[in-house]
Amino acid sequence: MSETIHCGWAPAGDALYRDYHDTEWGVPEHDGRALWEKLQLDGMQAGLSWITILRKRESIREEFDGFDPERLARWTAKRAERALKNPGIIRSPKKIEAVIGNAQAYLAMEEAGEGFAPYCWGFVGGQPIVNKWKNFRQAPTSTDWSAAMSKDLKKRGFKFVGPTIVYAWAQAVGMVNDHEVTCPRHAEVQET
Repeated sequence: MSETIHCGWAPAGDALYRDYHDTEWGVPEHDGRALWEKLQLDGMQAGLSWITILRKRESIREEFDGFDPERLARWTAKRAERALKNPGIIRSPKKIEAVIGNAQAYLAMEEAGEGFAPYCWGFVGGQPIVNKWKNFRQAPTSTDWSAAMSKDLKKRGFKFVGPTIVYAWAQAVGMVNDHEVTCPRHAEVQET
């Protein structure tokens, strides 16, 4: 009996990674708050492996008030200091400050009537970009549109949103389908 072929980056021996690949990665997300949360998690990954974020994700969500932008935007220096003591999260002062500032930037967009989901999806023409890679290593780490989105997000006050982070996030939220063509998820995510 042969095992189903999945993307090479999702090791069969790691159940958490495989479950993430099989149920979340590449599924088109259209909820603005969920897109924003995932962007924060990708920003926290900077310099780390994604499995580190996956293993800490529930603790991170709990510490960061369920990624409620309204609550996070009101965090004080004292509240951020308290978060730094939690070993279950990524304890980086700059990343914590970025989440607070990113919450404020997100709310400013919403208050101006600019929904985060339409804004994000606008960079890919409103539909997922479907690539046909035979090997995940063929996928780029950034593109012209991820660089343009990164630049615009930074102009709006977002941090930890470089072109590579934006592209990795876009893969995760299904704005880009970079599942390998031999992976059953390549076709499955297009049907969602």
